[in-house]
Amino acid sequence: MIALDDVHKRYWTNRGEAVWALRGVSATFPARRNVAVIGATGAGKSTLLRLIAGIDQPTRGSIASDRRVSWPIGQTRGLQPNLTGRQNARFVCRIQGIGEERVGERVNFVHEFSELGEAFDQPVSSYSKGMRARLNFALSVAFDFDVYLVDENMGAGGGEDFFREKTRNAMKYLARRADLIIATHSERLVRSFCQSALWLCEGRGYWFDSADEAWREHARQVAA
Repeated sequence: MIALDDVHKRYWTNRGEAVWALRGVSATFPARRNVAVIGATGAGKSTLLRLIAGIDQPTRGSIASDRRVSWPIGQTRGLQPNLTGRQNARFVCRIQGIGEERVGERVNFVHEFSELGEAFDQPVSSYSKGMRARLNFALSVAFDFDVYLVDENMGAGGGEDFFREKTRNAMKYLARRADLIIATHSERLVRSFCQSALWLCEGRGYWFDSADEAWREHARQVAA
């Protein structure tokens, strides 16, 4: 279970102004249920994933979890730009506690799945946004988690349809072996993978047991 209790998140602009991305979100994400996090652009979906992953901390409130949670698939902030793709993969293996005898196997998987070819041995700082997303996605599926956090930008392969199809198939595989929390504004993803939803609107969160009902409410709000 992952529980959010009165979670607030504030950012500061360059002009010293406070921007509240989240204003008191409370929700419980149960086990064995895929949940969509939906809302308009800028509603705080990606922020919420970073908080659940522990990459960022709430300004107020708390998040409790007894589950092994992935970093957000689709966000590339955790990659070390001065390291190569291969070095990043080895670095993540060490963080995840993979024994040295298994590191080579995991690194080879990341290399093959990402389809980066020779670029795998070049610094990540030289990668395009699509290449970074490929590496991030490959790293995510190379390790076992109880819950996979998926950003709507997942699998952005520079417009290459064959890689997008590959990531869709991988998503189906992940959904069979673990739970998903998907931050998205894609109706297709919501209806394909999710049973429940958390709708973010004006910084607040509204839980729906039915993802379809949540999407209808979100669509009505957008239309209005």
